[in-house]
Amino acid sequence: MNNQPSSAPVDIDDLVTSHMQLVGHIVRETMGRLPGHVNRDDLTSAGLAALVQAARSYDEERGVPFTRYASTRVRGAIIDELRGIDWASRSVRRRARQVEETRFRLATDLGRRPSPAEVATASGLSLDEVTANDDDVSRASVMSLQGFGDTPIDDVLPTRMPSPEDKLEQRERIGYLVDAVALLPDRLRTVVEAYFFAERPMAEIADELGVTESRVSQMRAEALVLLKDAMNSALEPELVTPHARPDGCAARRRDAYFAAVASRRTATARLAMAGTAMSALDRSA
Repeated sequence: MNNQPSSAPVDIDDLVTSHMQLVGHIVRETMGRLPGHVNRDDLTSAGLAALVQAARSYDEERGVPFTRYASTRVRGAIIDELRGIDWASRSVRRRARQVEETRFRLATDLGRRPSPAEVATASGLSLDEVTANDDDVSRASVMSLQGFGDTPIDDVLPTRMPSPEDKLEQRERIGYLVDAVALLPDRLRTVVEAYFFAERPMAEIADELGVTESRVSQMRAEALVLLKDAMNSALEPELVTPHARPDGCAARRRDAYFAAVASRRTATARLAMAGTAMSALDRSA
């Protein structure tokens, strides 16, 4: 009876310290979809607080891996933090999504950033409505209220949102990544999907594959290198890691994998697929 209270804090500390990188990962993932002026430290603080609470309330007997349990709590806390400092109305956000979707579509069709007049015509809005909506979003963009001192918030210029060209490039990268994961060798794909997507413990993956945790870690590292090089092969060939034996069988298999990723779908289909995936991710968030 006397040992239980003293051991519990140690368990909580272990859970927190061993999963702090999870908070960093979720914050980085979230920051990628937010304006550049969002304060990373605010989100990290909210995530770490949620991680501590998750460690305190975690019940191992429920059979849910702590990583999965904590991820849900951390993401929820970060979303609450963003909502708490975001004063945009739902109508502004709804119209902003409509305008941005139109910009995406026009940028894809035209191969350039569309003009406000083109966006207005395609979205069925007036030019004044499009301009006013952009102004509303700029004023209502998520901001950290720390560090402004006596400066009125209206005098603070928000960082420019990513351009349609930037977002198209992001969609292209996501499209290549989806294809690269799908075409990985079976066991490497199993490791990637189980560890990163399903957030399953490494020990559980090792048992499923009949290997050691150390081997799963090696396979994960091998898969990440392949994924990175497959994307670079299509987008930035000069960044591809040179193979130690460029004339060997392994190098030929790797090159065949790169070619399969690049040719799996057309550029238009890749952008459309990535756009659908990003929209689904935003809705789930």
